[in-house]
Amino acid sequence: MEITGKIIAVLPERGGISKTGNEWKMQEYVLETHEQYPKKMCFNVFGADKIAQFNIQAGDELTVSFDINAREYNGRWYNDVRAWRVERGTVPAAGAADIPVINAPKVEVPDFGKSDNDADDLPF
Repeated sequence: MEITGKIIAVLPERGGISKTGNEWKMQEYVLETHEQYPKKMCFNVFGADKIAQFNIQAGDELTVSFDINAREYNGRWYNDVRAWRVERGTVPAAGAADIPVINAPKVEVPDFGKSDNDADDLPF
């Protein structure tokens, strides 16, 4: 899945040591869309290498590719929105935020119009 918008909040980095003894780091960000009724989405980036690679700052205009997963803890379910690709971009034109741009080759459409030698032989 993919979403485009502006980063409005950078939450503090979290980290720790896993049960297997490996160190982990995660950082969360809040993105606001540019729709008529803007929506906010909190997503995370997992791993110190990805956090450094993406280098997300407040105010950045981004297109974020992400996966959604849910997990259960003590009888409650929690959603996890994890970014796996981040692309820098510009603010879309007003009203064009959700319109895809398709560059397809022009296809010739055959003319199915009635010709002079066609008989009108429809059964109804």
